[in-house]
Amino acid sequence: MNRSALRSLGLVIALLVLLGICLVFPRALAFVELAARELRYLWWLVLILALGIWLAFFFGRKRD
Repeated sequence: MNRSALRSLGLVIALLVLLGICLVFPRALAFVELAARELRYLWWLVLILALGIWLAFFFGRKRD
């Protein structure tokens, strides 16, 4: 398997696990719904988090 296939497989498995957790624990589904609803107001927090992760990987990369 190449890298892109493994990455896609990992993403599918993670989504299936999340779906399974939501089906087994209905309160987890309610939490996910609430979090998605609140993202309308807190989208800038997600943007700052994504920027921080990107900067950490960009500046953490070793240059040859």
